Amino acid sequence: MEVPLYQGFVLAVTIVREAVDEFRRFQRDKEVNSQLYSKLTVRGKVQVKSSDIQVGDLIIVEKNQRIPSDMVFLRTSEKAGSCFIRTDQLDGETDWKLKVAVSCTQRLPALGEDSDPPVHESLSIENTLWASTIVASGTVIGVVIYTGKETRSVMNTSNPKNKVGLLDLELNQLTKALFLALVALSLVMVTLQGFVGPWYRNLFRFLLLFSYIIPISLRVNLDMGKAAYGWMIMRDENIPGTVVRTSTIPEELGRLVYLLTDKTGTLTQNEMIFKRLHLGTVSYGTDTMDEIQSHVMNSYSQMYSQASGNNASSTPPRKAQSSAPKVRKSVSSRVHEAVKAIALCHNVTPVYEARAGVTGETEYAEVDQDFSDENRTYQASSPDEVALVQWTESVGLTLVNRDLTSMQLRTPGGQILTYCVLQMFPFTSESKRMGVIVRDESTAEITFYMKGADVAMSTIVQYNDWLEEECGNMAREGLRTLVVAKRALTEEQYQDFESRYSQAKLSVHDRTLKVAAVVESLEREMELLCLTGVEDQLQADVRPTLEMLRNAGIKIWMLTGDKLETATCIAKSSHLVSRTQDIHTFRPVTSRGEAHLELNAFRRKHDCALVISGDSLEVCLRYYEHELAELACQCPAVVCCRCSPTQKARIVKLLQQRTGKRTCAIGDGGNDVSMIQAADCGIGIEGKEGKQASLAADFSITQFKHIGRLLMVHGRSSYKRSAALGQFVMHRGLIISTMQAVFSSVFYFASVPLYQGFLMVGYATIYTMFPVFSLVLDQDVKPEMAMLYPELYKDLTKGRSLSFKTFLVWVLISIYQGGILMYGALLLFESEFVHVVAISFTALILTELLMVALTVRTWHWLMVVAEFLSLGCYIASLAFLNEYFDVAFITTVTFLWKVSAITVVSCLPLYVLKYLKRKLSPPSYSKLTS
Repeated sequence: MEVPLYQGFVLAVTIVREAVDEFRRFQRDKEVNSQLYSKLTVRGKVQVKSSDIQVGDLIIVEKNQRIPSDMVFLRTSEKAGSCFIRTDQLDGETDWKLKVAVSCTQRLPALGEDSDPPVHESLSIENTLWASTIVASGTVIGVVIYTGKETRSVMNTSNPKNKVGLLDLELNQLTKALFLALVALSLVMVTLQGFVGPWYRNLFRFLLLFSYIIPISLRVNLDMGKAAYGWMIMRDENIPGTVVRTSTIPEELGRLVYLLTDKTGTLTQNEMIFKRLHLGTVSYGTDTMDEIQSHVMNSYSQMYSQASGNNASSTPPRKAQSSAPKVRKSVSSRVHEAVKAIALCHNVTPVYEARAGVTGETEYAEVDQDFSDENRTYQASSPDEVALVQWTESVGLTLVNRDLTSMQLRTPGGQILTYCVLQMFPFTSESKRMGVIVRDESTAEITFYMKGADVAMSTIVQYNDWLEEECGNMAREGLRTLVVAKRALTEEQYQDFESRYSQAKLSVHDRTLKVAAVVESLEREMELLCLTGVEDQLQADVRPTLEMLRNAGIKIWMLTGDKLETATCIAKSSHLVSRTQDIHTFRPVTSRGEAHLELNAFRRKHDCALVISGDSLEVCLRYYEHELAELACQCPAVVCCRCSPTQKARIVKLLQQRTGKRTCAIGDGGNDVSMIQAADCGIGIEGKEGKQASLAADFSITQFKHIGRLLMVHGRSSYKRSAALGQFVMHRGLIISTMQAVFSSVFYFASVPLYQGFLMVGYATIYTMFPVFSLVLDQDVKPEMAMLYPELYKDLTKGRSLSFKTFLVWVLISIYQGGILMYGALLLFESEFVHVVAISFTALILTELLMVALTVRTWHWLMVVAEFLSLGCYIASLAFLNEYFDVAFITTVTFLWKVSAITVVSCLPLYVLKYLKRKLSPPSYSKLTS
């Protein structure tokens, strides 16, 4: 009756562990769903739970509250009629996004008054607020348009699957093989009996007798092993802050072949630093920024000395020479123009934090013009822009205030210049550029400024001979480049443009095309001002870590939402692509024919990294999935840029299906969640971009460099230990079943159990459990060695620690040992049958303990304790087992020598074989330790 009890215990352990994980998830969900929001109704404000919000509700969201569903933004408490939202949970960007309220509802005097005749207003993406983002300024009112599964953020995530490790699957295969062996053995026994009497009853008796072949305790041992590995990972001082969230798959970390990583925030810190300004004839680097500063100061001091009164609003001071023919501008004025353009052409807003003692919103800032530097922070939709504006501040031109219609700059002399913003053309991934039309309040001049990627801008600016070359130079240094240009407009030109622009914006069909066409009419023959270079700093130790992973035979793919140029320069600077390798950039393809040609062009290249954009990838996957996967898998490194979150997950699934190898995804933002959940092993980094990725992941780490130790040391040892543990538990069951088979066949195939009741339970638990489980502490090389020689990791991916070959070796060992133990005991027993049991059981326990000692590669003090503890337990329990053993006989010398003789015969040959194997074909790790 021991077996069912034991099985019940095994299942209970597993169920309880899964239930605890599940309950924690349930609590986290409940917390999010029961947040309260104010809803506007005819009767005034009502509190509703976020799970009860419906489409069409008017919801009020306070500052720092999460937006519960996708809404259209109707009204805000901010004077400017716009607000900021934080989207770190949606796309992994830490910066704030500016959203604009629908102007007709923002203008309504107060709630509840009837409005005037119907208003026609075009809504665009900037009038929407998305679920899972957080309001960063003011209080907003919105009307709900999508909830629950239809929100943008949920549509972009995929359902998580239950992850099962490869090791568990392999052990399941072996267990199936053992089950077949059990049935076969029982049938053989019954056949040898000659099908006498009720043979099928005998068949079942044999099935029960030999049921120890099936390793029931394997699950418990492995589960406890996994818990131990998790504990070791979390206790490791070299990787502080690491959390194991899925305790079922630590061994997966030792089998990875593909590592898919995000770029922003994972490989890079997402902190931009301004590095280079190039004006065509002269280039400024970090060490020559003070020259720029002096140029800026000179030009402004000249301007103000020209002005009659030292007042910015008196007679227009500038452009005294505009009537004269255009002379080649001096360097000083060119620098000034460039800095001014960078300070005006952007989407950045300065935000003033209220100091202690000042309550209320930030509105006091407008009252007393408190533009002091220490409490100003800049917010923008991309860190590049913030870096540019911070740089202009450092050279003396400071952005101090900004709303939807105006911008104010402070000069080095402390004057405030006001510019009226007439039009904004935001950055889109299609246009790759952004523009702004401003009017200088003091001179009434209208200027159109523009900045963008070199690809987009090279055709717009006037002919020059340096732009392309310098862009290439900066990109090779790993800088992100932006080209800045301007064009002066007359009042008539602007009025003409504005009427065409507003007409295009109201058209219902092809609105985007028409608007783009009108804007393009301005983008002609612009004056090229400068080229800027900004550096995105890499995370600590990214280069050595990637180097280590590459040496360990792991192929690294970088999946990023960034531009192709940026992705390529980060791939080079992080040494994802080594210096000597070529990079093949996959040209944008839209049709089947183009994809076919491009793939053929790529096939001709050898050993080069592939860079491909999300759109081209989509086309190739549609028509040539098999060919693309085959070619890409041979590449040493692959970079996919402009990837959507769902595309990242698709690439992971493609690798799993095509190669059958284990994949690992690592990321840090909400946009990496679906990739992390799709991979066999997901790692999240707790970073600036919030915690969403690290909560959804199986393992969460604090820095990218920790992944090296996590895989090389913990992953490797977890896999090797579990493989040894699994096979040992199987061996433990096989040995006793072999003894039972020998015993039955000697006694005319009687279906009589060899060991009764407690002996069997004791054997599987108290006598052998501790030593066998202590294999969890085994290590073949020191952690430092494993880190120094990542090549050791490469061996594991072939899965040689646990295969049918190693399994058969263990089966043969078990049969040999079981046979020796049983025959030895039968040969040596005297008159009484009781002695067979005593001798063979004692020898069996000793053999198991010696086998553990044989398997261990590095001794740990706990292992020694476990060995002696088990031996002590057995000797102590002999006193109580008098119903099985003859105590008088056990204490004699004969008993001792017989047991010793049998144990030596069963174990010595294995020790000799192991010694010879170490001498003749040593494993790779032993070469390092010797």
